[in-house]
Amino acid sequence: MCSCLSGDTETCASAQSRQKARPVSPWMELTGSEPLTILPLTLEPEAVAQAHYKACDRLKLERKQRRMCRRDPGVAETLVEAVSMSALECQYQFRFERWNCTLEGRYRASLLKRGFKETAFLYAISSAGLTHALAKACSAGRMERCTCDEAPDLENREAWQWGGCGDNLKYSSKFVKEFLGRRSSKDLRARVDFHNNLVGVKVIKAGVETTCKCHGVSGSCTVRTCWRQLAPFHEVGKRLKHKYETALKVGSTTNEATGEAGAISAPRGRAAGAGGGDPLPRTPELVHLDDSPSFCVAGRFSPGTAGRRCHREKNCESICCGRGHNTQSRVVTRPCQCQVRWCCYVECRQCTQREEVYTCKG
Repeated sequence: MCSCLSGDTETCASAQSRQKARPVSPWMELTGSEPLTILPLTLEPEAVAQAHYKACDRLKLERKQRRMCRRDPGVAETLVEAVSMSALECQYQFRFERWNCTLEGRYRASLLKRGFKETAFLYAISSAGLTHALAKACSAGRMERCTCDEAPDLENREAWQWGGCGDNLKYSSKFVKEFLGRRSSKDLRARVDFHNNLVGVKVIKAGVETTCKCHGVSGSCTVRTCWRQLAPFHEVGKRLKHKYETALKVGSTTNEATGEAGAISAPRGRAAGAGGGDPLPRTPELVHLDDSPSFCVAGRFSPGTAGRRCHREKNCESICCGRGHNTQSRVVTRPCQCQVRWCCYVECRQCTQREEVYTCKG
């Protein structure tokens, strides 16, 4: 996802070429309005049920989660879409960082076993992605157990007319909380993970907007049709990235007699929840237990930064961990000076351009 710096010289070839406009993949730039794929509607009911059950069984779910997945034919496909959307957004938000959200192979499993800030972000972005995808799936008619959002308690209700099809956040947030459910309150990591899951859901809720369309003679807006709409998922990712940067480290109090971990202690300057009901500090921020590794050298948690591309003026010094970077000059040919022609193609010139690519030394 990183773009590399351009060189100073640019030469445009005189020959012209015509290129048809190509649709951009909906996952290249997340807007929050991506379509969700569903099971084929042409299958017989029994075949649909069997395909749906198999889709749920292929996912690595716990027993309760598998049971919830099987309730609605739309859940399995929405889960896959949510995972993909969350992973891509994670990679986008950390594209300039030492840890660039590499989740292949053993790295993901190793990270999830520890309580790093990065782990906290993964839990939050995953729950946010599932909440967002489910709400969109409901309003798009992909689910059997939910539809469009019901009319909210809007001010000046007599001036509003409920219309359109709002994103069903009420159903999706309830589903996600049950799906990711709280585990034993004695499990320190489980409490932290559940808290970070809720942070992701709350960020989705905080981004809900009421969208309206006016109706009336000459745009007089005598009646407004309104519905609730979720913020684009890119906005959710940015807010969670900010929470990652301000995440709070919390610790456990240990019983010296038994050696068992007790309640989580609040960080300095933060008061724990009153009444002792919730051992976590009452905070809307992400929380973590362990200090993160540097991610400079290949290990259990990341492949390191050797060979990573960087921006010389922006992040090479940080990403390369003081090892320096290599500079490679190359000539590339790209479409340029494109114009839309009627009808229906894009006409471009082919430009050759010299650019420099910077990569971290090993």
